[in-house]
Amino acid sequence: MQSGLYIVGTPIGNLSDMSPRAIDTLRNVDLIAAEDTRVFSKLAAHFDIKTPRISCHEHNERDVIPELIEKLQNGAAIAAVSDAGMPAISDPGFRLVRAARAAGVPVYVVPSGVAAIAALVLSGFPTDRFTFCGFFDEKKLRDDNKIRHTIIYYESPNRIMTTIAALARVMPERQIAIVREITKIHEETIIGYPADLMHIQPPRGEIVIVVAPAPEHKMSDAEITEIVNDISASSTKGAAADLARRAGISKKEAYRRMLDKGGAND
Repeated sequence: MQSGLYIVGTPIGNLSDMSPRAIDTLRNVDLIAAEDTRVFSKLAAHFDIKTPRISCHEHNERDVIPELIEKLQNGAAIAAVSDAGMPAISDPGFRLVRAARAAGVPVYVVPSGVAAIAALVLSGFPTDRFTFCGFFDEKKLRDDNKIRHTIIYYESPNRIMTTIAALARVMPERQIAIVREITKIHEETIIGYPADLMHIQPPRGEIVIVVAPAPEHKMSDAEITEIVNDISASSTKGAAADLARRAGISKKEAYRRMLDKGGAND
């Protein structure tokens, strides 16, 4: 093969999505830099890929990348793969690409599916503008809420219910899609407002969260009243803050409406 660095995408779940070009590339390069050689060995066995491989992940990149760059400069063809999907998308890879570019080494891409994009399409939310925020970080959530178009997060099954609760507090007026096990047997998409999803059976497997754009219109009195009825079991101040976020009105107006309701607990 022509020398250079090949960024090779692998299936995000279903092995049938492996492209013939990806198989051919991985069989014919001189070396494969894998995020986890044990994970890659299963893929390699399935597609009869016998190419030598080396581990290259976030904990050893600083030591491994100079060695890889030296091999590339000496004319080697090296492929980089992550455990699933496209390298460098919330996975190791971008530092190796950056180093190769800085060294003047040719870089090629062999694309594959990306879980974030697949989930976006499955959600049915607007795709003309979106922001991928990587793995969910509750500390950044209020800043993320300033993004008014579609937002995409990765999340683990161990934290998903806590994350839904956080979204219910900060983005209650925005629908979310919980997309799990994309391309696999148990693929599933659950859509609803965060508060409505707080008591679902905790989803398992690989999870992507897609957050719909913030509503552009101000809610009607009837819609606001419906929210008031929904949250009036909370303390007045807490419920008023929730109402203000969900209805797009001031906290003062929300507090007045909660007092008018007369059913909230002080």
